[in-house]
Amino acid sequence: MNERSQQQRSAYHHGDLHKALSAAGAELAREGGPEAVVLREAARRVGVSPTAAYRHFANHADLLGEVKEQAQTALADAMRAALDRADESTPAVDAGLRARGRLLAIGRGYVNFALDQPGLFRTAFHRLEHTGAARQEQDRDLGPGLDDLGFAARSYRLLGDILDELLAAGLIAPDRRPGAEAAAWAGVHGLASLLLDGPLRRLPRSARDQVVELTLAVIADGLRPAAPI
Repeated sequence: MNERSQQQRSAYHHGDLHKALSAAGAELAREGGPEAVVLREAARRVGVSPTAAYRHFANHADLLGEVKEQAQTALADAMRAALDRADESTPAVDAGLRARGRLLAIGRGYVNFALDQPGLFRTAFHRLEHTGAARQEQDRDLGPGLDDLGFAARSYRLLGDILDELLAAGLIAPDRRPGAEAAAWAGVHGLASLLLDGPLRRLPRSARDQVVELTLAVIADGLRPAAPI
């Protein structure tokens, strides 16, 4: 065993092994998606025995549950970063234009995360079965409309806040506000999936960008009040 591995083992005895295994699992997901998150491989990467790893995770599914939460956090962070960049670069405009720009920004952040981090994106939406993490995800009290969202609740709330801004600015019809999060999410997630794993994956960059902008505009403008006849 080299000196680095010995130092790692010493540190892990002081409570860092769980964090190290979790980080290794996230790296495995980044490289190969949810199927690559294997507890024994995570243990090998951090230089400990599988027995030591099993003291922190009952099985690879429990590790995957924690990595899924990290992937959802990374997605929400990417959306927030896109939003912050939009806020910094957008001059003072009226509330409606600002809210619409913010909606487009988080949509771009979502799609770009999927394309830049496909392994994490796939892991973020991988279905957990019969694990402690799955039960934790299902049992969280997240408020009205959020009961089944689990780890995705943070990005969902961010979307909801911006939709409320659009509603306050008169750019969403009041009768279209209920359920608008799900409709907007479905549109952006479907686009991301088509670009990542579907028939749109071979689009050249310019055509892809055009499709992204058109889809986001359709989502934003489709929620507007109907024009008077």
